[in-house]
Amino acid sequence: MADLLQSSMTRPSSIVDETQQPESKKQRRASVSTAPSPPRTPPQEAEKEPRLISQGEFESDRHFYPRVLNAQIHPLVQSFFSLGNDRIIARYTHLNPQVKPDYLKKLLSYQPTHFQWAGSDLFNVTTASGQRQMIVIETNSCPSGQKSMPLLSETDEHNEQGGYRLVIESAFQEQLSKADRSLGGLAVIYDKNLMESSGYASVLADVSQEDVWLVEWNDNDPDPNVKWLDRVLYVRDLVDKEWHPIRACFRYLTQKPWNRFPLRTKTIVMNEIISCLAGGRNKMMAARAYDFYNSELVDTGLNIRTPETINNVTLGEISLWIQSMGGHAVLKVPYSNAGQGVYTITNEDELDNFLKQDHHYDKFIVQSLVGNASWSSVTRSGKFYHVGTIPNKKSNTFVSDLRMMVTGSSQGFRPICIYGRKARLPLTGELDPHANTWDMLGTNLSVKLPDGGWTTDTSRLILMDRKDFNQLGLGIDDLIDAYIQTVLAVIAIDRMSIRLMENGTFDYQLFQSLNPDNALLHEIKEANEDF
Repeated sequence: MADLLQSSMTRPSSIVDETQQPESKKQRRASVSTAPSPPRTPPQEAEKEPRLISQGEFESDRHFYPRVLNAQIHPLVQSFFSLGNDRIIARYTHLNPQVKPDYLKKLLSYQPTHFQWAGSDLFNVTTASGQRQMIVIETNSCPSGQKSMPLLSETDEHNEQGGYRLVIESAFQEQLSKADRSLGGLAVIYDKNLMESSGYASVLADVSQEDVWLVEWNDNDPDPNVKWLDRVLYVRDLVDKEWHPIRACFRYLTQKPWNRFPLRTKTIVMNEIISCLAGGRNKMMAARAYDFYNSELVDTGLNIRTPETINNVTLGEISLWIQSMGGHAVLKVPYSNAGQGVYTITNEDELDNFLKQDHHYDKFIVQSLVGNASWSSVTRSGKFYHVGTIPNKKSNTFVSDLRMMVTGSSQGFRPICIYGRKARLPLTGELDPHANTWDMLGTNLSVKLPDGGWTTDTSRLILMDRKDFNQLGLGIDDLIDAYIQTVLAVIAIDRMSIRLMENGTFDYQLFQSLNPDNALLHEIKEANEDF
């Protein structure tokens, strides 16, 4: 296998000669290319062992939901993606004359240092006076979305690879150019969502014209096939039992990634772990980043719009903060994702259920709840309530959200893909005093199974196609607003990342003062011996 890596390093533009490989490796390659397509939901995905992905292995039915393969992009969504930043700036500043075009162009041309690939979840909300706007609920590093996005074009040469190729070419390829080729090969490391992770690996193999390792690394894995040695990433080949160094890694690690990836590495990693700690997988620090950046945006006509957020709340303080918001709030474990660790509180039953649980972390977030007009949280800026979906034939309106994925590079930001989600149950005008409101307000599709695996409730997925998109009731200006809000959120987190890694070292004192949670600090130390 060392010969394979050396071959790929000395002949980057050619495919590795299979005739020079040992028989066992040729057989393994054959098994990769002829294996049946993985099922459409994560718990049934059987790929667990490290494997090499070669050029030409991308197959659409392995990396998109079946619904997406047959979907036609909605013309309005296609129009949004064809605008380009210059026309987006012209439109946004026309509708928001207080925003200077030159300033907005500067923001959309921003080149992230640590946070090149992100996705924000946004709610379409309105106020009692009817002022509609998109607000940021959270921003994710290493976001999902490709498998849910219909193709934008039917004529592009690389059309079948959709947004996968855009992410690799617009963001990762620039990071790859910084890597020392003598260091080793390429890898995609993941802990969930094999459908998309393997899609990125296949496209990376095509773009780089070399084989790419696809390796799973779960939290608490007793014998992982990945390790760090002298800040270089290694992956283990279970066929020849050898460890192979990696010069650049595309990371799709979402669950506590900071306890496996160090903050400083010789292997190029996208996204770097600091982007997760600074807000990409840390809601506590994200709220801090938004506040700091909003203070800089004063008088520009721009700001990151979020629900009112209270940070570093202990269990004993939670009841007081909920009362201050009118008895309705959202409680969040700051470091969970995929819909885990989020609790809607509208009555004593829901609060008691939260307080009775065994919580791993010391601090929590209390956030104003966006509900219906008659039962949203009361905040200093008034009430937000859900616009929701267009009423169905039963006149039911459902809570919905929007995921906007973007990348940032030397060419600035660009939107990559969009999808929507809706809640299981419709919004009600009046609340049952004993209701479990998560089914009415929660939109996340990921479901964690008892065995630690994941499944996806795709019945609530809203595609950007001719059939689904109209449910959202969104116009092109709403999509532009969502894009601008996402870019602002990503810049805020990237700037926080830069501050925390000033002079190339992690500012432990600053991080601890902003995010004083001993359980989190202990997890970070697991992957950083010099922490």
